[in-house]
Amino acid sequence: MDSFLKRFFPEVYRHKQDSKVSNYCQFNSELLTVFTSSLYIAGLVATLIASSVTRRFGRRASMLIGGTVFIAGSVFGGAAVNVPMLLLNRILLGIGLGFTNQSIPLYLSEMAPPQYRGAINNGFELSISIGILIANILNYCVVKITAGWGWRISLSMAAVPALFLTIGAIFLPETPSFIIQRDGNTDKARALLQKLRGTTSVHNELDDLVSASNLSRATRYPFRNIFKRKYRPQLAMVLLIPFFNQLTGINVINFYAPVMFRTIGLKESASLLSSVVTRLCATFANIVAMMVVDRFGRRKLFLVGGIQMILSQVAVGAILAAKFKDYGLMDKEYAYLVLTTMCVFVAGFAWSWGPLTFLVPTEICPLEIRSAGQSIVVAVVFLMTFVISQTFLAVLCHIKSGTFFVFAAWICVMTLLIYMFLPETKKLPMEQMEQVWRSHWFWKRIVGEVEDKEEEKEQQAGKIALPS
Repeated sequence: MDSFLKRFFPEVYRHKQDSKVSNYCQFNSELLTVFTSSLYIAGLVATLIASSVTRRFGRRASMLIGGTVFIAGSVFGGAAVNVPMLLLNRILLGIGLGFTNQSIPLYLSEMAPPQYRGAINNGFELSISIGILIANILNYCVVKITAGWGWRISLSMAAVPALFLTIGAIFLPETPSFIIQRDGNTDKARALLQKLRGTTSVHNELDDLVSASNLSRATRYPFRNIFKRKYRPQLAMVLLIPFFNQLTGINVINFYAPVMFRTIGLKESASLLSSVVTRLCATFANIVAMMVVDRFGRRKLFLVGGIQMILSQVAVGAILAAKFKDYGLMDKEYAYLVLTTMCVFVAGFAWSWGPLTFLVPTEICPLEIRSAGQSIVVAVVFLMTFVISQTFLAVLCHIKSGTFFVFAAWICVMTLLIYMFLPETKKLPMEQMEQVWRSHWFWKRIVGEVEDKEEEKEQQAGKIALPS
């Protein structure tokens, strides 16, 4: 919004009005970049702290902390009168996201039955997509406020979903996994499982949870344990999947879409409306993902979505290289062609790498390292988002349309990685996931069939007896 830029980032606003500044460099500002990226550093630190909170005090505790801090951040954003207040807003929002992104996917995966785990966990990404869609619609509406204070509404309204989350978390039950892990109360866990599954035949699942909990209770240092050889496949995936998730360029679209659309010649309200259109495509694709992820599996969605994103990024780069120069505006028909291609890209991400980045790591990590694994996922997402938000505007200014070819190359690499190294995990109980690694052509050489004697000794401590 121009009123927001005038007040807090006047240098960027002047660049926009200066016809001598390259189209690719109008928003290249260190202060704007710091404002954008400060959220991700705060989130990175917060999610590592959240791992201990989630493991010791439960998934609900992290949700409550995250929601409360998010509300506080929204207040500072809406009331901001200077850049330090804006930065405090971003830092508090980052802390809130660090706690909630660490705990909510864990909670959903542990509560969901195996046959519906993919769809239920994908609801997390769908909710994020709906939230971004509502924010884009709100921005499109408030930009029309001629007094110039519409940005205050945009920043403060983030408190509304945070309030729903905080209040809702108060009434949620803890997961059966955490109940057993915390105090060994198998009767309470059994009753909750029977309620969740709608049947009294939960002995096998409860038995798996108790076995996993025995090992988890004996594991004192999950961040140290995840580096053991037997967890090498999980460690590789919780590092590489979120790493490549951000190298698709999706957050460039999410956070810089209005900037990009204005850069290619669309006016302020049109650029905000274009962001609404791309997010509608993402939301629809999220719904499709929920319907098909447990039918077709994770690998197929990863691969099809990857190919779709490669073609989209190459197409955007080619159009910009041919039709968008340093000075002057792009023809309107080509601007809308870029918009259409970006919609295809966003849809490809939204039914593949978007939801699966949070689903797959939570279901492949055993209970004893699950909280640590999810923290690593979120930390890598925040770290890579920080790096990209710090560098994208400068890279766009220097290599221009080549930026999108770089993203396409990374998507090629990550699609090949999934094809070769990620086994299918659909409908398999989380406590039985280790068998997929023992039968995989590559990982079986690392995991092997040799029993870990240290694990047997550790597991003797604090064993829970399962009542008959």
